[in-house]
Amino acid sequence: MSITRRNFTIGTAAVGAAALGIARPAIAQVEPIRIGWLAALTGASSAPAIGFNRGVMFAVSEINAAGGVKGRKIELTTRDTQGDPAKAVNATQEMISQVKVHAIWGPTNSGESLAVTPIMARTKIPNVHPCVVESLIDTTKFPNAFRMAPSNTQWDDAVRFYAIKVLKAKKVAVVADTTGYGVSAVKSSVEGFKKDGIEVVYQATIDATQPDMTPDMLRAKNAGAEAIVMWSTSSGMAARMFNARAQMGWDVPFVGHPSLSSGDIAGLIEKKSNWEKVYAVGYRSCSFDQAGKLPPRSEELVSRMKGKVELNDSLLWWVAGGFDAITLIAKAVEATGSSDSAEIIKYWNSLNPYPGYFGDYTFTPEQHNGYPTKDIVMSEASSAKGGAFAIAPGYT
Repeated sequence: MSITRRNFTIGTAAVGAAALGIARPAIAQVEPIRIGWLAALTGASSAPAIGFNRGVMFAVSEINAAGGVKGRKIELTTRDTQGDPAKAVNATQEMISQVKVHAIWGPTNSGESLAVTPIMARTKIPNVHPCVVESLIDTTKFPNAFRMAPSNTQWDDAVRFYAIKVLKAKKVAVVADTTGYGVSAVKSSVEGFKKDGIEVVYQATIDATQPDMTPDMLRAKNAGAEAIVMWSTSSGMAARMFNARAQMGWDVPFVGHPSLSSGDIAGLIEKKSNWEKVYAVGYRSCSFDQAGKLPPRSEELVSRMKGKVELNDSLLWWVAGGFDAITLIAKAVEATGSSDSAEIIKYWNSLNPYPGYFGDYTFTPEQHNGYPTKDIVMSEASSAKGGAFAIAPGYT
């Protein structure tokens, strides 16, 4: 039976079994579908992986409870990389040579992925990941690697669109932290604004531990910035900049990296109003409207997860993305009747589109950036509810 996203992900075991072409329990056990999961579950960058893991575990439990994929259960091998590229390399080698996985999901941060993507390419292991660095997707060097989240360029395009078209800013300040990511993000962002004819009146990379952000905020204000574009994963740095803005009595909006909506900021700002007029990268699938409603597809997933998956302390897109990653692998096995690496890769190359919960993914042999740019929007950073956010004003 050909399966659709709707009947593939339906919550009941009976319908799920039919949707996946699952054999009934009386059928003898066959080889499991072995999936490797590279997850930084502890360490400084663990928040995304913890969220993704909730979606992963929910997907695996649903599929296995329904009997598996054509009678084949999913066997998940998870390794906590702690955000360390060396640990990610060791875990990848173990999964390939010892566990003999059929596909790998992750890592969830670009530093680790840069270290392991060439290893998976040499062994032709199907790999799907959510990492933003552009060079991680190259269909010539890495024909086995697929990105199911936006690239940094797509984030940059969405932020620039909002700053120019919605906020109507003609002059912007672009700031980031001093990490390698921050330095490269400022460079790309500045180039994009200048190409669009927008004046970048101030740009800076700032030490994220700097206790007082007032000097940089004053420079941006004195230069005439009408919006501050920020690229940093540091919630502490963001909170100090919001506090400095309030102390200066400056009403300039912030727009930028998803971390501007980090829940940690709530405990670091001096008052709640300091977090207003802050717009962070978000997604239509995980944004609620003025009535507080998510899109129907997301509402359906949240309803199925109710009482089973905690969302209030994580982001819905992480959970939905983890769910989608597992089902992308399961669907490939169901559709091709094989867990052979070449067959999984061939199937992914044919998706146009695959309707997931986080997004609709489109892949071709020449294009492995699968997430649609049109679905990247700005969110009101302080509006978190159940892992989702209010969509920022200005969108239709």
